[in-house]
Amino acid sequence: MATPFPFGPITAVTGTAVVVRGDDIDTDRIIPARFLKCVTFEALGPAAFADDRAELAQAPAGPHPFDRPEHQGASILLVNRNFGCGSSREHAPQALMRWGIRAVVGESFAEIFYGNCLALGIPCLTASHEGMLAIQAAAAADPAAAFTLDVAAQSLSGADQSWALDLAAGPRQMLSTGQWDATSQLLANGTALEATVARLPYLATFAA
Repeated sequence: MATPFPFGPITAVTGTAVVVRGDDIDTDRIIPARFLKCVTFEALGPAAFADDRAELAQAPAGPHPFDRPEHQGASILLVNRNFGCGSSREHAPQALMRWGIRAVVGESFAEIFYGNCLALGIPCLTASHEGMLAIQAAAAADPAAAFTLDVAAQSLSGADQSWALDLAAGPRQMLSTGQWDATSQLLANGTALEATVARLPYLATFAA
């Protein structure tokens, strides 16, 4: 069963983790350019890391982490430095989300990728280089271990360990209060929006 897309306040994400190692993994690797021709984002999940997965399919080291059976259903992605660099395509976090990723922990993120993730309710928290290596090692050692990312506490726990993470105050507030979810905010304030429309002549004409 597909994991429901996030909405409203996001205080924690719990699930198994998948490790994708490497610095400077850009958005073209996350979702190759040929998939940008889609009209909607719905079918992007299977295309996440498509070229990397195809390249590793026959490699001696084995398949890409996204193709390993033990990682199917993983919801926390563990990466390294400058993840999501390159072009600003919002398809990258969309593909990850539709594959099943609900949170990302890494050493650092490209700014636009980070913002696109926040707009989808995908928390991106950071750890030190040494901390990230330890987290990845723990997840790789026990792929079935459940991890919990606590947004408010800025921590990740699992495999009988816990690590301190970093998340700026602004994104932390947006996630914990649901302010990241623009659609839900609009729906929750429908009466106020209708009152505003009624006060603006150029909008009231179309609403009549």
